[in-house]
Amino acid sequence: MTTITYQPIGIIHSRFKEHKGTPIQPAAGKDITAEVEVFSQYVEGLKDLKDFSHIILIVHFHLSDGFSLKVKPYMDDNYHGLFATRAPRRPNSIGISVVRLSKIEENILHIRDVDIIDGTPLLDIKPYVPEFSASETLRTGWLKTNVHKLNTSKDDGRFTK
Repeated sequence: MTTITYQPIGIIHSRFKEHKGTPIQPAAGKDITAEVEVFSQYVEGLKDLKDFSHIILIVHFHLSDGFSLKVKPYMDDNYHGLFATRAPRRPNSIGISVVRLSKIEENILHIRDVDIIDGTPLLDIKPYVPEFSASETLRTGWLKTNVHKLNTSKDDGRFTK
């Protein structure tokens, strides 16, 4: 198979300097602010983004190293298949985060509800449109009985190098 290579279009600046203590999802990072610096050659692509309340950030988990196909996630005591979790250590270190967009000043996006470590490379930005998501009843698997733990969950450093 062909190698796939991506180049960052920007970088995330947040208060979190390491895995430990970082919220594990945007909902657990409610009202925590950060900035997304978009590199100058991509600024023209930000046109009209200000009209969206939420955006999807696609990032490279630059501090993750290696992976296991079975993991014990933060909010459960049982092992699950990696692809049934949102664990950061993955075969391709790609992550997503749906955050609130507060404002844009030139090449800086001011965001809220942050669960991203400082210095994380930004691969892409997409507007979040809830109507584009599935509208039927959703199933949340093993998380159904654990999602209540989200607001108290922070990265404990278990999934670092």
